[in-house]
Amino acid sequence: MKVILQKTVERLGDPGDVADVADGYARNFLIPRGLAVRAEKGAVRHAESLKRAHQTRTKAQKGEFEAIAARIIQTPVVVTARAGEEGKLFGSVTAADIAEALSAEAGVAVDRRDIHLDEPIRSVGTHEVTVHLHPEVDPVVTIDVRAQE
Repeated sequence: MKVILQKTVERLGDPGDVADVADGYARNFLIPRGLAVRAEKGAVRHAESLKRAHQTRTKAQKGEFEAIAARIIQTPVVVTARAGEEGKLFGSVTAADIAEALSAEAGVAVDRRDIHLDEPIRSVGTHEVTVHLHPEVDPVVTIDVRAQE
């Protein structure tokens, strides 16, 4: 079934995009939640206006997120965790821990799902983490993991 997206759907597209999805996915998930509408003849013009509005909104937000990214990069982010003698943690530092530290130290509320870790941090030291703020703004933040005393 062809649908026109009304809101951004991860791994599917942005508002105004025409996507071909399974009938059940469209009927049971996308349409009832207001994420998409059926692609009919008159809806194509509506899709174009949605796409233009989304692009202008995205451009306006990009500058704001670049300023936030600069502030995040400049702020030292320190996370403390219990560690053994050799510097190995008794667990791991997760994306939720990093999001909490970012909001406490930089004053920026970041969702834990927007923090991309290749693997959980399990050792003391400095680690680099990518934070997804905007489709075009992905700053790399240095996290300093220290052992609790």
